[in-house]
Amino acid sequence: MALALLKWALLATVCVYVLAAAGLGLFQRRLLYLPDTRHIPPHEAGLDGVEELPLATADGETIVAWRAPPREGRPVLLYFHGNAGGLVDRVARFRNFIGEGYGFLAIAYRGYAGSSGTPTQDGLMRDAEAAYDAAREAYAPARIVIVGESLGSGVATRLAARREAAALVLDSPFTSAADVAASRYGFLPVRWLMLDHFRSDLAIRNVHMPVLIVHGDQDGVVPIALGRRLFELANEPKSFIRVPGGQHLVVGLANVFPRVARWVDATLAAPRRMEASD
Repeated sequence: MALALLKWALLATVCVYVLAAAGLGLFQRRLLYLPDTRHIPPHEAGLDGVEELPLATADGETIVAWRAPPREGRPVLLYFHGNAGGLVDRVARFRNFIGEGYGFLAIAYRGYAGSSGTPTQDGLMRDAEAAYDAAREAYAPARIVIVGESLGSGVATRLAARREAAALVLDSPFTSAADVAASRYGFLPVRWLMLDHFRSDLAIRNVHMPVLIVHGDQDGVVPIALGRRLFELANEPKSFIRVPGGQHLVVGLANVFPRVARWVDATLAAPRRMEASD
């Protein structure tokens, strides 16, 4: 009797495991991409002086972008948000950018807040390419800073590996999306199941511009160890800001953004200093 109960318990355990793995495999993109589909223009979000424009992607989608011009001589931040919410949830960050005199161009990925299509890794990269092309129509690479938060760090890193820019800033980044999933669902074969890996650990090796990584040491979404590992793989020059007590997404914090802005300004001024000393 005891042996029969043990067999049934083992069978039930196996069934639960298989069902959990199958569920993760089938619904993984619903877990990875959590869009806010509300289409809220920037003026309704309280951002005066910010325009909304549609961008066409190479595969025929139309994505929403918010754009603000920089003050004279200031850089433009090409911004890629994380997996949840939308542009309206980043209004406080955009106000920080504007207050510093920075311009910005931020996109709502396909399937998010007014943009057509369905999010996938390849799709997000096409969105990023469209955003970069739009920025380059008005600004030279030496004035463009690529910025990515969380999932957007995977987008930003791959874009920086392919295109020219002045610098790359990553907020709460990871080595790969599979590494993040493994830290949560280590009991499941997530590396075999995942479709969208966002391999920043591979892309960062081809990034040849200054890199800043900012990470909270209490991040419960993307462990800081993954940010540290990505930093170790990055080429010089590079900098790392650890935010004590910081949780997920820290660049917008009042005690962090000024440090990021100082790094951006110093990084963009460095080539001019070198030219002046030649």
